[in-house]
Amino acid sequence: MLPTVVGAAVLAVEMARLRVELRRRLHEVDESRARLVAVADDERRRIERDLHDGAQQRLVSIGLALRHAQHQLGADPDEAGRTLDGAVVEISAAIDELRALAHGLRPTLLEAGLGPALRQLATRAPMPVEVTASADRYPAELEAAAYFVACEGLTNAVKHAHAGQVRLRVVRQDSTLVVSVADDGVGGATAGRGTGLTGLSDRVAARGGNLQILSVTGRGTTLSAEFPCVS
Repeated sequence: MLPTVVGAAVLAVEMARLRVELRRRLHEVDESRARLVAVADDERRRIERDLHDGAQQRLVSIGLALRHAQHQLGADPDEAGRTLDGAVVEISAAIDELRALAHGLRPTLLEAGLGPALRQLATRAPMPVEVTASADRYPAELEAAAYFVACEGLTNAVKHAHAGQVRLRVVRQDSTLVVSVADDGVGGATAGRGTGLTGLSDRVAARGGNLQILSVTGRGTTLSAEFPCVS
């Protein structure tokens, strides 16, 4: 009889201890989650402030300056007016995108999917861009990462490769999403020559992927990013 009572008492004490421990752990988890949220909010506000005071204000000033220049042209050739109109539109779009990013949102172009977003991106390029991408949808973070690779690859093709044309390709191969940007530019690109490829490689790696660079002098450059895609 006594051993049974003692055993029951020990069990009750142990259960009480476990309940206290569980409550303590849950409280620690709640506190940790609150700290993470606070840090994320602080970082978002810092980015928002920096963008507002820096790039966003600069773009607004450029837009006003271009509009003023357009007015000064008066009756000059229509082509110049159309060029300035396009520049003002692009700057307005850039400001909207910066505002969206500053509020923690992904690019609005991705709302319709990665394929449509890439095709819209291609229309903004100063050279022909061929896009191969299906209408398939992927996790939001994966679409954003793939879109970033395409943007950076296209930017490098324009700024550094002096390319005449570019091919953007997104294809799923089993459990891998492959994003490639190929140009016919000057080639010779490496991750350590100031083209931003080092940062791009780091961002791809942060999503569990890897970036390959094939660039031969005089024969163009191909960036290929592979991301795990299990959904």
